[in-house]
Amino acid sequence: MGQSPSTLRPRSYKSAAAAAISPPEAPCSETPNAAVSDESTAGSDEDYTSNLPDECLASIFHSLSSGDRKRSSLVCRRWLRVEGQSRHRLSLNSKSELADFLPRLFLRFDSVTKLSLKCDRRSISIADDALILISLSCRNLAGLKLRSCRDLTDNGISLFSQNCSTLQKFSCESCSFGPKGMNLFLQNCPLLEEFSVKRLRGGYAEPINPGKAAASLKVICLKELYNGQCFATLIIGARNLKRLKLFRCTGDWDKVLEMAPIRVNGLMEVHLEKLQVSDLGLSSVSNFANLEILHIVKTPRCTNVGLASVAEKCRLLRKLRIDGWKTNRIGDDGIISVANHCANLQELVLIGVNPTCLSLDKLGANCPNLERLALCGSESVGDAEISCVAAKCVALKKLCIKSCPVSDNGMEAIARGCPNLVKIKVKKCRGVTNVGADWLKGRRGSLDLDLDNVDHEQLADTSLDEQESRGGDFSSVNLRCRSRSFKMRLGSFSGTLRRWSCFGGGSRNNLGRN
Repeated sequence: MGQSPSTLRPRSYKSAAAAAISPPEAPCSETPNAAVSDESTAGSDEDYTSNLPDECLASIFHSLSSGDRKRSSLVCRRWLRVEGQSRHRLSLNSKSELADFLPRLFLRFDSVTKLSLKCDRRSISIADDALILISLSCRNLAGLKLRSCRDLTDNGISLFSQNCSTLQKFSCESCSFGPKGMNLFLQNCPLLEEFSVKRLRGGYAEPINPGKAAASLKVICLKELYNGQCFATLIIGARNLKRLKLFRCTGDWDKVLEMAPIRVNGLMEVHLEKLQVSDLGLSSVSNFANLEILHIVKTPRCTNVGLASVAEKCRLLRKLRIDGWKTNRIGDDGIISVANHCANLQELVLIGVNPTCLSLDKLGANCPNLERLALCGSESVGDAEISCVAAKCVALKKLCIKSCPVSDNGMEAIARGCPNLVKIKVKKCRGVTNVGADWLKGRRGSLDLDLDNVDHEQLADTSLDEQESRGGDFSSVNLRCRSRSFKMRLGSFSGTLRRWSCFGGGSRNNLGRN
């Protein structure tokens, strides 16, 4: 920004000047080929972008990456101007020194609608005066993200919201303004649709009210809040809320979820991760009849009873993600209830859950639209369960198997079943070898495969098994493995020494020549 790039002048001016002082054309003695070559040379010197409208040039800039846009803006002054006027998203390092450059910065980027201000944790961030200046320069701002702006106060965020009352998306992380500024912000932004808060530093003892944003709020996301219960009034008051995401917030959330369905009726997506929530909270979630997406991640107090209550009432459920944290409190009973009542299920992710053929058979029979299935960290998922999935889940398109006791027989069952399968991912399944992977690739050539290769530990285990079957000594195998690895390290070290010697010899020769 500090440098002023030179203007790209059209080459056609030089050709026009040369034509003005050139002698008159000779009679028809010139050959046609010479005339053609002169025209092609003159055409190659022209700047074809000079006749291109600014709107078309801006459309080209929109298809470039951020780095390519920066480099393109250095071509000429026109490109610098068009690139700045057509940029709608801007991310700035919000250190305190940024305040001196804000007037010139937004004189160039005068069409910004989404702004991100991020500061290093060890640096001093911008203060209220800089944030107010930004609000005066970006009246049409629709989205704002603040991260580690610890020097902003309640007064600054309040005045900002007054100047940018059309804001639709707001996200703050590791900021220090308190509940007073948050309440004034929500009161001054009647069009706010998405609200995200993470790791607030100030003490939040007062409740956060939705204010004028109660009718427009559609997404609320709370992450890593020590006293997240103060946002309960905000959740309950957002009567048109569609998505609620709660991650690692302390406190008892059963009461909040119990009160939410009284005023919130259209909730379609709920994320619960590492929360103090039990089956009582899940039964409250089941009152959202339009629920389509549910994530229950690492909530050890949730059991099959709570999952069954959700499945019985939320018949429109499309995506379900369960991380049981290997507590075995959610298993076949809960999954069977989902299979019996949620016929529209399209995606199912089970992590740390131990389903068997009983529940997997029900899923294949009662969920004809199941297209994506992930089984991760399940001790009960073996070749029999994978064979059941391959035979029953006909509509399956994507399959992920991770850290399960599956062998090559399971890969063979997949190759013979799942006719609509497009992609499969198999990770950390020690029973699957290169033989099964190659056989699967041979049978399903069009399948997108993401399989772990046989590592050196598995090869060593195989050699040990062969030696044991032959009645040999384990020490000889260990010695061969150690000697082979020692030779490999010695060879790489000798190669490095040869490269150093060549480099040193070349340097000495060059010095001798000079």
